[in-house]
Amino acid sequence: MIRPIWRLRRGMTLGSQGAVIDEANRVLLVRHVYRAGWFFPGGGVEWGETLEEALARELGEEVGVTLTGVPVLHGMFSNNANFPGDHIALYVVRDWERDGDYRQRGEIAETGMFAIDDLPEPLDPGTSRRLAEIFRNAPIGPKWSG
Repeated sequence: MIRPIWRLRRGMTLGSQGAVIDEANRVLLVRHVYRAGWFFPGGGVEWGETLEEALARELGEEVGVTLTGVPVLHGMFSNNANFPGDHIALYVVRDWERDGDYRQRGEIAETGMFAIDDLPEPLDPGTSRRLAEIFRNAPIGPKWSG
C-alpha cells in the first residue's frame, strides 16, 4: 500500500470513528473507494478539534449523520498494523439522524445498515473486533486489529 509521505514523517496520527447504531440494533458501515473492506465511518482529527468535534464533522461529511445526543467513547486503540503512530478513538453513537442515504461521493463507495448477524464481507478486522466488543461483550483489546 502506498502511504502519503506526511504519514510516514508524522509522529502520531489520530482518528475518530463512530459505531452508529439504529433502533433495530443495526450498525452503519461504509466501503471506501480507496481500500477494500467495510469500516465504521470517521476520519482524522484536525488541529484544534476535539475527538467529538472530529467525529461529528466526519459523520456529517461522509454519511450525512448528525449527532442528536452525546456519543459514548468505546475506547482508544493503537493501529500500528496500518502504520506506526496511528491511533483511533471509537465512539458508540445511538442518538443521531441521517440526511437520507447521503454518502460523500468520491470517497465513500457504499454505505449500509447491517444487523450484527448479517455483516458484509470483507469486514475490516479491527471493525469486526470492535463489533464483537460492543454487541457480544468480548474483552476490549488495546490494538485496533491483531
